[in-house]
This record gives sequence, C-alpha cells and structure tokens, in this order.
Amino acid sequence: MKKFGSLLLAALMGSLLTLAIYHYVVKPQQPVSVHYVQGTPVTRIAFTKDAEGNPVVLDFTGVAEKVTPAVVHIRSTQTARSMQQERTIDPFRDFPFREFFEPRNFGPAQSTGSGVIINSDGYIVTNNHVVQNADIVEVTLNDNRTFKAEVIGTDPDTDIALVKINEKNLPFLSFVDSDQAKVGEWVLAVGNPFNLNSTVTAGIISAKGRNIDIINRNNGQGNTAIESFIQTDAAINPGNSGGALVNLSGGLLGINTAIASPTGAYAGYGFAVPSNIVSKIVEDLMKYGSVQRGWLGVTITSVTGDLVKEHDLAVTEGAFVNGFAEKSAAKEAGIKEGDVVVRINDTPIKSSAALIEIVGRHRPGDKLNITVNRKGKEITIPVVLKNRQGDTSVVKPEEKPALAALGVELEEVDAKTLKKLDLQNGIRIKALTNGKLSRYTDVHEGFIITKVNDEPVKSVKHFNEIIGKKKPGELVILSGVYEDFPREFNYAFRM
Repeated sequence: MKKFGSLLLAALMGSLLTLAIYHYVVKPQQPVSVHYVQGTPVTRIAFTKDAEGNPVVLDFTGVAEKVTPAVVHIRSTQTARSMQQERTIDPFRDFPFREFFEPRNFGPAQSTGSGVIINSDGYIVTNNHVVQNADIVEVTLNDNRTFKAEVIGTDPDTDIALVKINEKNLPFLSFVDSDQAKVGEWVLAVGNPFNLNSTVTAGIISAKGRNIDIINRNNGQGNTAIESFIQTDAAINPGNSGGALVNLSGGLLGINTAIASPTGAYAGYGFAVPSNIVSKIVEDLMKYGSVQRGWLGVTITSVTGDLVKEHDLAVTEGAFVNGFAEKSAAKEAGIKEGDVVVRINDTPIKSSAALIEIVGRHRPGDKLNITVNRKGKEITIPVVLKNRQGDTSVVKPEEKPALAALGVELEEVDAKTLKKLDLQNGIRIKALTNGKLSRYTDVHEGFIITKVNDEPVKSVKHFNEIIGKKKPGELVILSGVYEDFPREFNYAFRM
C-alpha cells in the first residue's frame, strides 16, 4: 500500500508538471494590451497629442514612403589596394624586389554606406569616410538602378562629401532648419545598415550640439574638426553612414555619421551632422569647388564648474577663450584671453561645440557680432572672419595641392645636400599623414623624390603640377634616395 501511495503521488506530481508546462510554454499566450493611464487600450507605442491635447497615435508610414526613394546605397572600391604587389623597393627589407616575384592575392577593398539625393539632377550627400580614397564609387537607387558616381568634393573637417550621378528627375529631400529641431522631437533614420537596403528606424532627438571628437581621431589631421552633432536614439548601425535623419514632415535634419558603442553595433546612441552645417558645405562645394570656412583663430573650451572657480567667471555657460592662433581675427578685433563668448549675433553660445558650429557656417570675409562676458560685463565685438591662411580671399580648388590625396608634406632640398648626394634635383618628404602613400607604400619620411615616372622633379610646385595631371587609377612611380642609403628606391601606387 505504501508503495502504491508513492506511485500515486508521483503520477499526480507529473500531471501537475505537465499542466504547468502546457500553460506557460505550449499554450499560446494572449497578447499583452498597452494602456494609457486612463485605461484606453492602444495598438502602437508611439504617441503625441493633437491641438486639443487628446492623445493620438503616430503613423510613420507616410514619411517613410516619402523619404526612402531619396536615400541611396553607396559602394566604394579602392583598387589601389591590389597595387601593393607593385611596391618595388623598401630600404627596410632584406630583398627589395621580392614583391615583384611573390604571388599576391590582394583584392580591391570595398566599403558600403548610404547617401541622400538633395536635388533632382543627381547630387548626393554622404559622409567623407564612405568615399574617402575610393577609386570607384557606385550608387544604387531605391529602385535598384546602379550608376557610377563622381566625387564632387569632400570636407574631412565635417565628414561630409558630395557626389553626383548622371541622371535627372530623381526624388530628393530638402534641407530644413536644424536649429529649430527640439530635444524630444520624433525623427526617423533611413539608410542601409549591414547592406539591408532602405531600412527605416524611429527615435527622438536625445541631445544637440554633441562633440564626441570622432572626426579628429579618424582623420589624423589636427584639431580642426567641426562637431556639433544631433544625438538620436533611432537605431543606427554600420552602413547607415551618410544616410538621412528626417523629421516627421520628411525634411532633412542631418546626415547620420557615427555611433557610440562598446561593440561597434548600435547601443542606443547615434550622431548626425546637422543640416545647417551640411547645406553650407554642399553650397560651397557646388559654387567654389572647395569649402570656404571662416576662422576666428581662437582656442576655446566649454565653461565648466571647475573653470568658473579657477578663473572666477561671472557666467556658467559659454566658450572660454584660452589662446589665439597666428593672424587671429578674434585677437585683432579685440577679444582677449579669459573672455567667455556667450552670444554670436542673436544665437546664445553655451559650449565650445556651439561656437564652432556657428562659425563653421560662415565664410572668410563674413562679419559676426560676438558678445563676450569679460569680468562680469558683456561686450559686443564685431569680427571679420579669415581663412586658414589669415586673409579673407576665396580658397580656390586649384590652390589646394594634389598632395592632399597622397597625405604628404614636402620641402625643398638645399643645394649643399643635393651636391653631397650627387643629385641634380629633388624634394624631401617632410611628413606623412593619412593618405595613399602611407596606406599603399612603405615610403618613409626623409625620402628625397628625384623623379615621378622618370620625369625629374625640380621643385615642390613642379611635383604638384605633375601629380595634378595624373588621372584616377593611373600608376605613379616615385624614384629617389634616402640620405643614409646610397642606392635608388622606387615606390608605386595608383592615383
């Protein structure tokens, strides 16, 4: 009997366990209703209020249908990577010609991103890092048509680029005033994350005027970046770069550029270049062929509590002036170290990022009324912006040396050194930055270039003229010597 009771208890427990599993695992669960506080059931989770204050459901379908045809997929190809086998001689290798004989399997390097059509004639905005150093840029439209694109111009300081395809009557998005965007406002991000074309995500503007120092860290060209990002929690992932951030009217608020993430994938924080910066860059590239950027010539930092105590400041917000560059427009106008910029024209300045954004929207020769707080007293000082060279002239594209793409700074070689090396001509690599030479060759600083494709190089200007005539994809061979190495070396790459 005792044994029978044990069996009965075991059977009962098994039945209860089976019922529990069915109830919580097998049996379909009823959907959980979402309710307002008042108890009204709803079917969506995005809400706003109408003019009378009544809650209404947001519907993103209309703006998504309007925006997606104007957002494109961009594929960039660097064929120059395959030219690594053409690098001929490296003074720090035992067998300098080995790269001609060893088999290589280097293929073209490709990257993908997004872009936004901004007029019907085929002009497209994207990020500089999407098309940087690309030999071939292909644009695929929302309807799957593919076109080769021309890079019209780039601006590494804002990570913005302008490309163009040869097509008319295209759908496009119009810029809206990003200054009017509000924190908490609903926005959509549209792009091609992980090659998933025409992906739309929704979120809100989480903050404005964010400086995350990503552009300076990536371009490696000094502290010249203009960062005043719109921060959003709309999901953005690799491939969204260059895509659209739009408001609920379908207006272009910004170009999605970066994410803050410990993993490299979306973790809740996305950043977009504001449309007011983008539109100025685009206008400059279309009109001048290069960005016309006004400079105050100051070093600044955002006012913090510690800075207020350290300098006994009378304000708790603004951009603190702690130094000047050469030929500083601000210094010449009368701004002093220790001043706090609190307003430019009619726009309040609460941080250094805000100042950089406002100034970055203007060109050399533009006049700004800058209000500073100096020991508790506000003073308005008119300042005429300059360019990086310290004057107000327009920077023409032809004045930019072809060295920019190579990532190299050159200098003349004195006659004494040339005679010592038994050379008739030559110029020296003074410094290398991020560019084709450092990426695709093993050339080192100090290399004296004597010839380009067997043409003697007479000066830095002459070198620039030679390189400027080279066509995209054309093979270039630099010949020369190192002072400490008596023989000739050659480095090859493609433009």
